[in-house]
Amino acid sequence: MKQLRNTVIRAGLEALCFSGAHILLRPVFAGVGAIFMLHHVRPRRDDAFQPNRHLEVEPDFLRATLAHLRALDIDIISLDEAHHRLIERNFTRRFACFTFDDGYRDNRDFALPVMREFEAPLTVYVTSDFADGSGRLWWIALERVISAASAIEVPIGGSTTRLDTSTAQAKRAAFDRIHDWLRALPSECDVQREVSALCIRHGIDDTTIARELCLSWDELRQFAGDPLVTIGVHTVSHCNLAKQSETIASFELTTSRARIEDALQRPALHLAYPYGDRTAAGQREFALAKTIGFRTAVTTRPGMLFAESADHLTALQRVSLNGNYQEARLLPVLTSGAATAMWNGFRRIDAA
Repeated sequence: MKQLRNTVIRAGLEALCFSGAHILLRPVFAGVGAIFMLHHVRPRRDDAFQPNRHLEVEPDFLRATLAHLRALDIDIISLDEAHHRLIERNFTRRFACFTFDDGYRDNRDFALPVMREFEAPLTVYVTSDFADGSGRLWWIALERVISAASAIEVPIGGSTTRLDTSTAQAKRAAFDRIHDWLRALPSECDVQREVSALCIRHGIDDTTIARELCLSWDELRQFAGDPLVTIGVHTVSHCNLAKQSETIASFELTTSRARIEDALQRPALHLAYPYGDRTAAGQREFALAKTIGFRTAVTTRPGMLFAESADHLTALQRVSLNGNYQEARLLPVLTSGAATAMWNGFRRIDAA
């Protein structure tokens, strides 16, 4: 299913690119600005099996994106400035923001140097358990388990299912099936339990991944001192908020914010919902973020910013810079708003 979706998305991007339709649609759907969503920024890996590749782009693609926006005379601004422009209805110039989810060390090592070249601000949303070194990045642990195994057994649907993982293609199919099963489990505890059990059976230590890949509090203190950097909130445990009780969801937001503000001695006023799609963030979560006092909160729902976005500051859409489509020739399509408009059935705002 994921492979099919990727194929459909690429076909749509290619069609817009070659037809030039994005040029005609830009005036209507480019909006007043965009918030770009990234995760990892690092050099390309050569591994045949990279199921999480969509979560990483190369530094040169980030550089090309920034250069493209500068060529369009688009302001690259902080989220604080974007918030100000939205509430003041100041849309005399189009703008773009760059956001990075989870708090990976490569954001400092590879993304920040590129952003400095363009004097471009960035926001990094930190999962506080990852900064502690105690969190579990289960999607990476799953990748490592499958990468090392020639076959894998999982209790899908209450019965043990054996999946072939002997080739790169088989590994990807197994990853997609297990990933979808895990995302459908009732709670984050269920996800962590199943992934930890897989790790134990296959000799993968999932307790060290956060320390290996994510910025620690000491590193974040120095990182946050850069004038281009804003640190935002990405909950305590990176859980699906919509599956939590309101009490736990509120705890995830308020406690993560408090930990970040205490550790860095600066306000954390911007939020990114983990997963961020319709199954993970909806009206209840949008209202919680507003009540807790976040200036902005971003989803993973695709879309540009429009004047009406000022009425949905805790349900802001983003444009994914996806590792599967990191080609400079597609940037005019990605920044035109045409692709996200087609995905959304030509709705400008998706905040329901």
